[in-house]
Amino acid sequence: TVAAGGALIDPAVTRKVVNEFARLAPPARSIDAGLAEPLSEREKEVLGLVARGLSNREIADELFLAEGTVKNYVTTILQKIGVRDRTQAALRARELGLL
Repeated sequence: TVAAGGALIDPAVTRKVVNEFARLAPPARSIDAGLAEPLSEREKEVLGLVARGLSNREIADELFLAEGTVKNYVTTILQKIGVRDRTQAALRARELGLL
């Protein structure tokens, strides 16, 4: 979080970074390749929206969920894919073939 010394990255910047990495790196063979615990279908859906740069509120609105539920999904996704923040999650989503 920003309060903990983290940085807030504009979703447009996140999209540009992900798109550039997507251009440079081929996707993985399997969406769950290298994961200790596979993502559920809903987690894959949420991760795809995170990778598009949507906020928790925007994801909640799109999926008809409470914002707190989306936060829980994002926390679980970050743990499962072994990253610390949304930008890393977006890059990992590309590696997993979600984009």
